[in-house]
Amino acid sequence: MSISPIDVARTDGGPQWVEAVATSAGVEVWWDEPRPHEGGRRCVVRRLPDGTRTDALPEGWNARNRLVEYGGRSWRPLPGGGLVFTNWSDQRLYRLDDGGTPMPLTPEGPSRYGDLYLPPGRAEVWAVRETNDERDLVAVPLDGGGVRVIVKAQHFLMNPRISPDGRKVAWIGWDHPNMPWDGTELCVAPLHDDGTAGPYEVVAGGPSESVTQAEWRDADSLYAVTDPTGWWNVHLVPLGGGPARNLTPMESEFGVAMWKPGLSTFAVAEDGRLVVVHGTADHRRLGVLDPETGELREVGGDATHWSATVSVAGGKAAAVKGTPYTPLEVTLVGLDDGAHEVVSPPKPLPDRALLPAPETVTIEGVHAHLYPPSGAQAPGPYVIFVHGGPTGSMPLLLDLEIAYFTSRGIGVAVVNYGGSTGYGRAYRERLRHQWGVVDVQDCAKVARGLVERGVADANRIAIRGGSAGGWTTVAALVHSDVFAGGVAHYAITDPESWAAETHDFESRYLDGLVGPLPETRQRYTERSPLLNASRASGPCLMLHGLEDAIVDVSQAQRFTAELDKHGKEWALLTFPGEQHGWRREETIVAALEAELAFYGLIFDMETPDVPPLTLKGRA
Repeated sequence: MSISPIDVARTDGGPQWVEAVATSAGVEVWWDEPRPHEGGRRCVVRRLPDGTRTDALPEGWNARNRLVEYGGRSWRPLPGGGLVFTNWSDQRLYRLDDGGTPMPLTPEGPSRYGDLYLPPGRAEVWAVRETNDERDLVAVPLDGGGVRVIVKAQHFLMNPRISPDGRKVAWIGWDHPNMPWDGTELCVAPLHDDGTAGPYEVVAGGPSESVTQAEWRDADSLYAVTDPTGWWNVHLVPLGGGPARNLTPMESEFGVAMWKPGLSTFAVAEDGRLVVVHGTADHRRLGVLDPETGELREVGGDATHWSATVSVAGGKAAAVKGTPYTPLEVTLVGLDDGAHEVVSPPKPLPDRALLPAPETVTIEGVHAHLYPPSGAQAPGPYVIFVHGGPTGSMPLLLDLEIAYFTSRGIGVAVVNYGGSTGYGRAYRERLRHQWGVVDVQDCAKVARGLVERGVADANRIAIRGGSAGGWTTVAALVHSDVFAGGVAHYAITDPESWAAETHDFESRYLDGLVGPLPETRQRYTERSPLLNASRASGPCLMLHGLEDAIVDVSQAQRFTAELDKHGKEWALLTFPGEQHGWRREETIVAALEAELAFYGLIFDMETPDVPPLTLKGRA
């Protein structure tokens, strides 16, 4: 028996945002979930205290947005029921009352809205508005009365919050060339009678300190996750110039890389306690922090991962947990008794015997998770999985995409290479100016380590990844001789052209990953897989969405043309209607089947249950 691609598609992804709402009947929980079988839309779900679940967003509506292209917080439940959300097809803000029809709150046009926030006591929604690469914080009345600019400050903005007395506004901002994990500023400004704010004061952060989230404690101080020690810890930040106090002085990450404005790793309960998500990429925990005593009590149970979304109401936290054997689940956790109640619907799962038992390892200082193959005699074929970002990580979590391969006798090693998040700033900055070098070397170290352990066949090791992981895949093919082939999903293949083509959010990302242009152009030339395609150590399968605004499909087309020019083996599959990542069921199935067929070719394995794949250049 083995896991089917439909199994993978039906459990792909998980809840992005959660919200707990206290009512007279108990705690309601809201979340959004992917619907691959409904064209890949994200549907908002409401679960009442009696356990009844309903879709809060009608079919045909998609609660997503393109803020910084990766999307920000896309919905909020309204007091008493109803919903305010951003819709993917037109990027407008909508209000939806119970039993009603979505009503647009913003005009048609080029603007996008995200990182939605409902300021208490005000009949409006606050958001980050993005128009032609310019951003501001805006307020939109819930009756559709127009858009008001609250403040325009840094080039990038997130985390708008009103103070408890309604007299101040806080937000987090940063400017090029920084990314939000490099350096951000926590700002506070007075809120005037006309609804605008300013001038502002920077109360935490800076060019080399990253503030990821802030919430008001009272009118004179905020809690903020920031990393002056090299670890994202929770701090109490007073207004008026006093020093911030680290409430969690430990080598544990209480924050994440803010690829999506609105991610949250802590929430403030009614009694003043904080619910915090923390740990490393190997184990993300859920805890309750007493900010007065510093006591941190773990309530995460046996979960190995808690996602970066948490909300508190009525003495309970709503959060998203997972393990290597259970999918991401929306869970209510009692702050006092630590009791867990899974509130999202169960997903159909394959037999437990088909799921790999992962192991967390460190090989020559590189963090990795090993997923052994089922029924295979060692040494056997292995695939190195490379995460995107590159400022990101892959958690220890059930991933049926991995199990799809391990159930067919192909082992998987997930590599959290130097540059990954979840291990402190020093590990993250191992990749500074070394992208295409350290990531490639670390993946090769893990591959060789598997051979030395006697589990992997040195001649049957492949590498695969998406986005920045796709870059590492093709870079490893041309800059090492370790890998028999590579599979690159929506990959960057030439850094200089990508920097010129890509969207505003990442347009200066390579300043830190490779170096500023034009001063360091030689590095770009030396590391470019496109310009070194003749050195590829094995075949390459490229897969790309035709509507990708982050990495244009031309990156794949130019690379495969160079492979063809130099007599290398390759295949390119493109998918209409897909952006940066697979959301449609039919795409997920097709991509998995093509990848398995590719491994069958390069590992000399039979793959009779998937359509054959033809490699150009193969005799």
